[in-house]
Amino acid sequence: MQEATKQGTAAAATALTPAEREALEHVWIHTARWLDLAERDHLRVIVRGDGCRLIDARGRVYLDGLSGLYVVNAGHGRREIGEAMARQAQEIAYVSSASYTSLPAVQLGDVLAGLTPGDLNRFLFCSGGSEAIESAMKIAKQVQVMRGFPKRYKVIARRGGYHGATFGAMSITSSRNETYFGPFMHGVSFVPSPDRYRNAFGIDGEAGDLMCAEAVDQEIRAQGPEYVAAVIGEPISASNNSHVPSPRYWQRLREICDRHGVLLIMDEVINGFGRTGRMFATEHFGVVPDLMTMAKGLSSGYAPIGAVAVRDAIYEEFKRQDVGLAHLLTFGGQAVACAAALKNLEILRAEDLPRRAAEQGRYLLGALEPLRSHPTVGDIRGTGLLCAVELVKDKQTKEPFGWGPAAGAHPFSRRVVEAMAERGLLTRCFMSIQCVPPLVVTRDELDRMVAVIDESLTVAEREFGFAA
Repeated sequence: MQEATKQGTAAAATALTPAEREALEHVWIHTARWLDLAERDHLRVIVRGDGCRLIDARGRVYLDGLSGLYVVNAGHGRREIGEAMARQAQEIAYVSSASYTSLPAVQLGDVLAGLTPGDLNRFLFCSGGSEAIESAMKIAKQVQVMRGFPKRYKVIARRGGYHGATFGAMSITSSRNETYFGPFMHGVSFVPSPDRYRNAFGIDGEAGDLMCAEAVDQEIRAQGPEYVAAVIGEPISASNNSHVPSPRYWQRLREICDRHGVLLIMDEVINGFGRTGRMFATEHFGVVPDLMTMAKGLSSGYAPIGAVAVRDAIYEEFKRQDVGLAHLLTFGGQAVACAAALKNLEILRAEDLPRRAAEQGRYLLGALEPLRSHPTVGDIRGTGLLCAVELVKDKQTKEPFGWGPAAGAHPFSRRVVEAMAERGLLTRCFMSIQCVPPLVVTRDELDRMVAVIDESLTVAEREFGFAA
């Protein structure tokens, strides 16, 4: 068997393009497995993009059903963003993030203050989502101490949530890899997330959402309010299969945090910048968090940038005590990245892409509905262009496929992903097929995406013995 694998890999290697061969030799593609990459059809070196389409080194064309990685909201190939970055690089690319700032960072802060809800008017810039989460937790813990609560260090997160892959961010992510990286950051506990398909309390609808909010109250009391710094959650969690909670869930969470003096952090890294049909998903719920993290769609992936938006009252404490933040990131507010974000935000607003996402999302959900006839489709849900098709082994029991070997995707899910790629659609599938295209997607492209998912499910179901 090993010899056959070696022969197959060698045969595949002979058919590689120079770029693919060099990728196999030198690039560590973050979570990919070696055998997947070494086989011809599993290694993709993308060389060009246009709107919702990607072209690889072999000239194969794909629909981008995941916006890169929930990132490319404005679409691929936006020449105007590249030109804005080039102009800025010719002026100044970098100044010390510890001591100075740049004009694009100042302009970006001003633009964001006009977009963020409520009094989220102060922005700490960083390089991406995980850094934004780490920064938000540090701000929350430091300001609690400065307010006279030196024991408030604990963080309450939600089961199914995802907040990043750096150590602190992974510590508050419930699917963290204990095998390789534990023990994690001390003082983290998890509570149930809103889930109208499998509610943790067996309660349907809004009442089930509210029970999840009450679980936060109970956890704060159990840990001791004097020890809890913050509660964190994504407004709509992509990693938890895009369940959309009732506005009352987040409003109740806001009340609970206020009662106990606990800060509320909302993670908009995936949700933000039009993805859910509003500029920020918090707008669906009528809640202003104390801190809000953002990244991904902030620049649509044209440059690595993230930020923490902070309410005035939190920054006021630093001003009043004349204390600096005990935290520093070298590339926070890098000028070229800020220029990319500014041009990207200009495009999002000029083309009204949040509204477009809302309209196209409604169309997509309608187009996906017939897929419920598949024996492995348990539920279809989402809002805006953040939609999911949840897969199950059994519709009656709602048994999920779960994880496969070494905490990877289940073999059925992996086959679905392969079949979609073979038909020209790139996206991911763990518990659910993610339908998250760039916000510039057309109706024809959405129709093709749904058709590919339909065909791919049929192929995988036939191979794995699921009866129609």
